Amino acid sequence: MIIISRFVIKNGFTVSQGRYIARTLSTEKKYVEATEKNGVRTIRLCDSSSRNSLSLGMLKTLVTEIKRDEDNKDLRSIVLMSEPGKVFSAGHNLKELTATNAKSHKDVFEICSELMRAISQSPVPVIAAVDGLAAAAGYQLVAACDIAVCTERSSFSTPGANVGIFCSTPGIPLVRNVPRKNAMYMLFTGFPISGKEAYECGLVSKVVANDKLDEEIRRITEAINVKSRSIVHFGKTFLYEQITLDISTAYALGIEKMVNNLKMKDAQEGIQSFLEKRKPNWSHDLE
Repeated sequence: MIIISRFVIKNGFTVSQGRYIARTLSTEKKYVEATEKNGVRTIRLCDSSSRNSLSLGMLKTLVTEIKRDEDNKDLRSIVLMSEPGKVFSAGHNLKELTATNAKSHKDVFEICSELMRAISQSPVPVIAAVDGLAAAAGYQLVAACDIAVCTERSSFSTPGANVGIFCSTPGIPLVRNVPRKNAMYMLFTGFPISGKEAYECGLVSKVVANDKLDEEIRRITEAINVKSRSIVHFGKTFLYEQITLDISTAYALGIEKMVNNLKMKDAQEGIQSFLEKRKPNWSHDLE
């Protein structure tokens, strides 16, 4: 089954040619195109006129689309991408951050933070497929994803200080992904790094040749698809929960989680299928 949704804004509402409807603040504006096939929801940023800026309308659309039908057992992963070889996202729309729009400033950053939390709280892995520039809040979006793959020609930067806006919120996932010295280098200088450098410092999971991005994303999503959705969800939740804990507390929680994991229906099915040398028949239930 393939579901295709095109999001167009008319009179303040997003009209979907698929099954998605959401309120936005813009008119006659298309932010993303989404397809769903074989358990993979692909969300393509397509606001090329603003270099896929994370405007208030774009942010609201992304939050809604990531959360849409998230309890559906058929949904196994989400991929965020853009047009090939161009801009993944140039960050916030600076037109929304001028003094004349001061009343909406907090709204922009609050909905942006909600988007980043929606990614970490999603029951399925969210994957960034980057082919082009990811800057400022666009960089933040990549850093917030569970897995990130980029092409060799991609680049990443946090240039906010160049225009008088320190990348405070983009810096939050940045310093949680890369060593402190790398983060400070990027935040204070605004210098971009290449796809290869992003891989070396831990921002992305893998860097691939420019024509191999789709192939690598397919390889990753297929590997996720054959696993129990409930076990992946269980593990993702724990990984984010333990990150901020001290080592002793993390291990104590980890022991508890391992014991609870073994009580799950799919854990026992997985063990039995291994012993019986057959493919598992997952229920995808959290029980």
